[in-house]
Amino acid sequence: MELIKTPEIKTLATGLGFGESPRWYNGRLWFSNWVVQDVVAMNPDGEMKVITKMPSFPFSIDWLPDGRFLIISGRERLLMRMEPNGSLVTHADLTALSGGCNEIVVDGRGNIYVNGSGLNPAPGEQFAPGIIALITPDGTVKQVAEGIAFPNGMAITPDNLTLIIAESHGRKLTAFDIEADGSLSERRVWANLGEGTPDGICIDAEGAVWYADVPNKRCVRVLEGGEVLQTVNVDRGCFACMLGGKHRKTLYILAAEWRGFEKMTDDSRTGQVLSIEVAVQGAGWPY
Repeated sequence: MELIKTPEIKTLATGLGFGESPRWYNGRLWFSNWVVQDVVAMNPDGEMKVITKMPSFPFSIDWLPDGRFLIISGRERLLMRMEPNGSLVTHADLTALSGGCNEIVVDGRGNIYVNGSGLNPAPGEQFAPGIIALITPDGTVKQVAEGIAFPNGMAITPDNLTLIIAESHGRKLTAFDIEADGSLSERRVWANLGEGTPDGICIDAEGAVWYADVPNKRCVRVLEGGEVLQTVNVDRGCFACMLGGKHRKTLYILAAEWRGFEKMTDDSRTGQVLSIEVAVQGAGWPY
C-alpha cells in the first residue's frame, strides 16, 4: 500500500505582533502586523517588506478592482486609500457606524463591506452585537446587517452573490445573499461549528470555507452545513488564513500566542506566518 505523505507545516516568519487580514495579491502575501502597526508584504520565500506604518491598528486591508489599496485605521475609524505616491487619504469616514471597525472585504463589483462590534467592554462583560456596513462605489456608507455575535472574517463567493461572515461568539458561519444594489438579505446559518471559534476565513474552489480558530489553535476546512473536511493543528492561536501561492493552493496561517485582550500590546512578539500545501485552490474574495 502506498503511503500518502502529510504536507509539512512551514514557518515562514517569526517575531510578529499579531498578524491579521492576510491577502494574496500580485504574487505576495500581504497582512497587517498589529501592535507594531505595520502593513507588510511577504514574498513566497519569507522575505518581508513594510509597505506602510499606521498611526493605530491597521485592522484590515484589501484592494479595489482598479488596484487601489485600502487600509482600516482602527482608532480613527477611517478607511484609508493609498495613492500612487504612497500617501494615504481618507476613502470613507466610518465614525458614524455603531461600534468599532474590524474586517473589510471588497467584491468583484467594487462594493466594500466592513464589519465591527461594540466598543471594548468593561472587564468580565461581553462585546455588544456587531454590524456589517456597505460602502458603494459612489462612496455611500450604510448599515446592511446587525446582531452579529462578534463579527470577524468575511468572504464573498466568486459569483459575487453570497457573503459569508464568521460570528466568533456565535461559533458559526453566517451567510447572506448579496442583492444587485449590494445590500444583504436571506440571512442564514451556513455552518454551526460546535466548539469551533471562527476568526479569519477564506473560500476555496469547491465552495468550502477555511476558518482560523484562536482558542483551539487550528485552521479547519468545512462545507456548508458544518461537515469538517480537514484540520490543521498548530501550537498557538490561529487568527487568520488565506489561500495563495502560485496556484492558490498554499494555505497561509497567521498565528500567535493568545493571552487575552489586556496583553495584546505587550512585547512578547509571538506572531508567526505559517504555510501548508492543500489540495483545492482558493476562490472568491478577498483575493
